[in-house]
Amino acid sequence: MIDQSSLAMFIAASTALAFAPGPDNIFVLAQSISMGRTAGFIITLGLCTGLMVHTAVVALGIAAIFQTSVLAFNVLKYIGAAYLLYLAWKAFTARGSGIRPDGEPRLSRASLYRRGIIMNVTNPKVSLFFLAFLPQFTSPSNGSITVQIVTLGFAFILVTLAVFGLISLLAGAIGGRLARSGRWEGVLNRIAGTVFAALALKLVLTGRE
Repeated sequence: MIDQSSLAMFIAASTALAFAPGPDNIFVLAQSISMGRTAGFIITLGLCTGLMVHTAVVALGIAAIFQTSVLAFNVLKYIGAAYLLYLAWKAFTARGSGIRPDGEPRLSRASLYRRGIIMNVTNPKVSLFFLAFLPQFTSPSNGSITVQIVTLGFAFILVTLAVFGLISLLAGAIGGRLARSGRWEGVLNRIAGTVFAALALKLVLTGRE
């Protein structure tokens, strides 16, 4: 069992990291602005599901593969970048607002949830980050390291859910107002497409270090 002081430090550090600009929260921000807060919430759920996968990968020791194999790291990285470029193309070629008149996103909830999962799972840096970050707050004296890793992983997911939910709420409110004006529909789509393309480029240029 993780001691309370270590858990409190971990939650504080996780909260700071969740607010720091990064691929996931920028992705949520862009999608919330272009498709509304509901889309942002659903994508956040997808991202958090992806974090569950990364937690399991670290707990089972699979993450070490990405640390030692350039091929495995690059294959997953390029799959993620290709998917982001696909989303960028979809955004640039979209016609009209991503938000329906009733405030709901035009894309299905399943599609949005899937976006979040793919966005997170195809970024090998998340597994490497967890591999470096989570063990710092574990101790053999507190029992099974695997159980501690899983506990910390789920704590990180809960923090992410809260922070990204707040981002979705605020960004969605801004995006909703802009979409209702009518003039901003194309601009919002182009902004989203540019963000996706930039994230793809950043992922391609990412190394294992």
